[in-house]
Amino acid sequence: MIKEYKTIAEITGPLMVVRRVDGVTYDELVEIELPNDGGIRRGKVLEVNGDKAVVQLFEPSAGINLAQSKVRFLGHPLQLGVSGDMLGRVFSGMGDPIDGGPEILAEEYRDINGLAMNPAARNYPNEFIQTGISTIDGLNTLVRGQKLPIFSGSGLPHNQLAAQIARQAKVLDGESNFAVVFAAIGITFEESEYFVQEFRRTGAIDRTVLFINLANDPAVERISTPRMALTAAEYLAFEKNMHVLVILTDITNYAEALREVSAAKKEVPGRRGYPGYLYTDLATMYERAGRQLGKDGSITMIPILTMPEDDKTHPIPDLTGYITEGQIILSRELYRKNVLPPVDVLPSLSRLKDKGIGVGKTREDHAGTMNQLFAAYATGKENKELMSILGEAALTPTDLKFARFADEFEKRYVTQGQDDNRSITDTLDLGWELLSILPKTELKRIKPEFVDKYLPKEDKQ
Repeated sequence: MIKEYKTIAEITGPLMVVRRVDGVTYDELVEIELPNDGGIRRGKVLEVNGDKAVVQLFEPSAGINLAQSKVRFLGHPLQLGVSGDMLGRVFSGMGDPIDGGPEILAEEYRDINGLAMNPAARNYPNEFIQTGISTIDGLNTLVRGQKLPIFSGSGLPHNQLAAQIARQAKVLDGESNFAVVFAAIGITFEESEYFVQEFRRTGAIDRTVLFINLANDPAVERISTPRMALTAAEYLAFEKNMHVLVILTDITNYAEALREVSAAKKEVPGRRGYPGYLYTDLATMYERAGRQLGKDGSITMIPILTMPEDDKTHPIPDLTGYITEGQIILSRELYRKNVLPPVDVLPSLSRLKDKGIGVGKTREDHAGTMNQLFAAYATGKENKELMSILGEAALTPTDLKFARFADEFEKRYVTQGQDDNRSITDTLDLGWELLSILPKTELKRIKPEFVDKYLPKEDKQ
């Protein structure tokens, strides 16, 4: 039953207090009818204290008359109408179509807050997803059902990397049931146009659902945008049996909006002014990814966040790292050297990479070559540092080969064009080409039979 009130007590920023309410529940959707033109503003209940309800407004508060405006509590939380027709469409952060197309004929309406997946119903992630990007596929493998964030910095090309992953990602057992749900949170109009045009240019829009929240949209809309995307993903994955890749960019904008609303509620701030429940709030989003027992579909998540001042210990990347299974880190130093995408493979990590590689998934030599490339690149970088201090004469011929390997690795393996979609076989073969720079005796992390089988023939002598 819809309850209507004319008892608005005060409005502070995005928050409105309504008195003498009865039977109102947390997260309930609210409509405010303006007295002059009958216009409708929306909000949701943030807090109920006795007969007072604190309502968070989704639109500006200008024009709301405290005495005359009618407040209606709708009896249900914010919902998204979901349907298979969502694929190929662009929506606002509130779930309204913004691509000029018709409204979606919803098969059902779902509460966007959803629920984290029951741990007992989870199935272990163990199937390879090919992104077409060597530094991810070869060294920090993405597995179906995994949460693998990208830690970036202001001005680094994470948007281009996100668009490339969204275009190229697929499961190798056939891509007919693969979909991408892309949520852009607090981005500029220019960035929004880039994503939409990029997906249309390559035809990837047909299997993509886009949710776009612009920087000039209300801050509180940012809090609903990723949840809208995850609700659509859950429907496609567990009702339509699709393998869904969810890309959320930029989680930092989401956390800033959360801090803004928390400050308006006069809550006691935690680290750097963020609310003390930031960890819990991020977990309620991230934990909606995964695979379920008895269901064919899956949700794999790549949240992207820009680290303020490139600081990995900042609360947002710090807490994200605790909840997710690894991280891909973009390096400003590589970006300055024009290595694009500037993925810094040494501090990057995919904790589930060993579960998605090997015979029947990628190739038998994947684990060995991955470990050898990591080790050789680390050694090569150390040798380059020694060379800059002691001079080239202080290094042995083998040391110089490792230094050369590090340069070639950045130039050929890490560097990759935006339309360069490498298969996992291409990535592994490229790794062997680079390892052929080193003496065969240095390939200690790969089984000898694989060295004999895969190392380019002319380099075996």
